[in-house]
Amino acid sequence: MARVKPDKIKFIGDKLDELFPNPPIPLDFKNPYTLLVAVVLSAQCTDVRVNQVTKVLFKEASSPAAMIKLGVKRIAEIIKPCGFFNTKSVNIFNLSKTLVEKYKGKVPCTFEELEALPGVGHKTASVIMSHAYKIPAFPVDTHIHRLAERWGLSDGSSVEQTEKDLKKIFPECEWEKRHLQIIYYGRTYCKARGHKVETCPICSMMTVHAKTRNNFSG
Repeated sequence: MARVKPDKIKFIGDKLDELFPNPPIPLDFKNPYTLLVAVVLSAQCTDVRVNQVTKVLFKEASSPAAMIKLGVKRIAEIIKPCGFFNTKSVNIFNLSKTLVEKYKGKVPCTFEELEALPGVGHKTASVIMSHAYKIPAFPVDTHIHRLAERWGLSDGSSVEQTEKDLKKIFPECEWEKRHLQIIYYGRTYCKARGHKVETCPICSMMTVHAKTRNNFSG
């Protein structure tokens, strides 16, 4: 990966700050546990749909112990609109059981422990670390992976490489904010399909600079 010019990084950061100065966490949650469940549900599902489902789910169970009492069948009935509900319901039940049996109902705050939970991968663990515990992490979802490559911040070879590159580019104190800003930017201006460069505030400027042989890179 070629070195990214400071001017390019500043331009992207300034534009993200201008458009999304205080990006909210898109998932509704009350505590680390409910955030964990919401993120598990968000796989292959929109945040809007997840929030609709968790509104019902968390009324019946907002703690690991209560979720275990609810049972896999009832969990599956509630989360069915999210898709992959059979797998997700089992994972939610089993991770809740693990939390009760191993962590006294508390969500752990290390990557190793989080990623050992059923249905929890590195991205989910990163979200919990960043948003629940305010421990520096840079969760990379499909929007961030796509935009990092599109903007020349990473080569797009893997999500893991994108995370490493973004962590080098942006200061640690900005990771939580940049993660959310790029997600919102991707959804609003820089979509995977039907992307129009001329109406994209960041990509349009990069095109202009590319034509003048100054594409912020080198």
